[in-house]
Amino acid sequence: MTQLKRPGTAVDDAVDTIRERIIAGVYAPGSRISQQELAAELEVSRTPLREALQRLVTEGLLISQTNRGMVVAPSPLSEVEGSYALRLLVEPAVTSAIVSTVTDEQVSKLEVALSKMEQSGVSTRNFQEAHADYHAVLLEQYPKSASDLVNRLHQQIYRHQRLYFSRPLAVADFTELDRVFLDAVRRRDGELARRVLEMHLLDAAVGLLLEADPEYRFEALAVSLRAMQIEVDGLHELDSHRPAAMRWTNTEAPGLPDMTTSNLVFTRA
Repeated sequence: MTQLKRPGTAVDDAVDTIRERIIAGVYAPGSRISQQELAAELEVSRTPLREALQRLVTEGLLISQTNRGMVVAPSPLSEVEGSYALRLLVEPAVTSAIVSTVTDEQVSKLEVALSKMEQSGVSTRNFQEAHADYHAVLLEQYPKSASDLVNRLHQQIYRHQRLYFSRPLAVADFTELDRVFLDAVRRRDGELARRVLEMHLLDAAVGLLLEADPEYRFEALAVSLRAMQIEVDGLHELDSHRPAAMRWTNTEAPGLPDMTTSNLVFTRA
């Protein structure tokens, strides 16, 4: 039996426990949550449990259905694409604005997380957790409203990875771009950090979506790319001709090195 032990934190404890079970797939998409059984298992009264469940509805992990009560939300590819599309619009811009305030301690945290990702034979779970930790470091410097939003987007993507992927995809692509990003943060170069993060997020989105469905048609990502003035050759036929050339049409990207992943290639020439 799982017991929530910290006094006065019944709602927070219930949220944390149920969230982790949903993300880990213990509660599968579409499954019904029995409030009576859960209250007994967690040894919490129905009132704080209902509050906890409502918070998870707000996070998008549960949905309330007529005659069924609380049901675990699905994790469709379109939702994952939407999460990446919003991350692209928010994270690079905010990171560029706050990178000058990053502390040496936070740089050290980035280095530790990256070293864990680069370990030989790293497990899928450990790689995913280290990668999540890596991107969580700079959220400490974000305005709270922005960090709350980005955390929810991270959570949706991480949940999909935990549910449907048994191995890290193109690990070298992630770590190579993360190392270039770390170098930009170390130098407090906001513009370089922004461009590298844009390519990294786009590369991650393309790789995950096309691995799940080679014929996937990008919609939300296409809109974000237009807003950011990023062009990708043959965006809707990427599965047949990766890596695809990408470019920024609104900048000469000074200081940005040539970069190639399994999905994308950027050259200054």
